[in-house]
Order: sequence, then structure tokens, then C-alpha cells
Amino acid sequence: MRSTMSVSDAGDIHVVVHGQQAYRGKQGLDYTPGISATSVGSRALWLGAVTIPPGGRTKAHVHEQHESAFYLVSGEEVELWIGNALEHRHLAHPGDYLYIPPGIPHVAVNRTPVPAFFVGARTDPSEQESVVMTPNLDGLVP
Repeated sequence: MRSTMSVSDAGDIHVVVHGQQAYRGKQGLDYTPGISATSVGSRALWLGAVTIPPGGRTKAHVHEQHESAFYLVSGEEVELWIGNALEHRHLAHPGDYLYIPPGIPHVAVNRTPVPAFFVGARTDPSEQESVVMTPNLDGLVP
């Protein structure tokens, strides 16, 4: 992780975080962190990027205490399955925002031949600490 910090004449602190190494999340995708507890000492925010490869998907999971929001930058279409039994299916296209409330199981699926690239934020500065896998739900998403 490489970052630069400067303090303006007004005393404001500005931090620039340069590209970081991606990691494989418990959810089954590669996440590229930007702002996090590790990179800048964030106490309540994770901001980064994730790509769902063609034909890829997350494993069923939940963030019990944290909100998540994602912006679909590029791709064709992504399915977001959400709910206690993953019973609600929503379609997202480039330019759409996704919101996942705390405590709600979800799965994201990319059935297209094009990678889906997201920028996302979570109210968990460590991002992976709040991930609770729900393998009993994986079979509910075709």
C-alpha cells in the first residue's frame, strides 16, 4: 500500500491512496481495496473495486451489521438476488447503484460474456471481517 498525505494551509488532511494489491474475498471474488482501516486508518468505511468475471458470481453471504453500496461502472447486466431466501431478483446495468442493507443475504451473478466492474463502499473499514457466509442459500440461485 502506498499513500501520500498532505496538510493544507487550513489544516485539512488529504490522503491519496495509490492502487493496492487485490485479494480474494470470502465471497469468491477479487476485491481491490482503496480506503480501509489498513490503508488510511478508516474507522467506518471501506471503499474499493470488484469485478465479477463473465459467468461469475458471489457465494451467498450477509454483512450482519454493515451497509453496502455499489456502482456498476461497466459490463452488461448483473443479477442481484437478495432476501432471507434470496427470493428477490433485481437487474443492474452500467450506471446503476446497488444498495444492500445490513443483515440481508445476497448473491450477485454475471451471466454475460463481459466482466462487470463495480466501485463499492461498505460501512466496515476492514471489509472482510463482517462477511458471514450462508452456504445453505447457495443452491437457491440458479
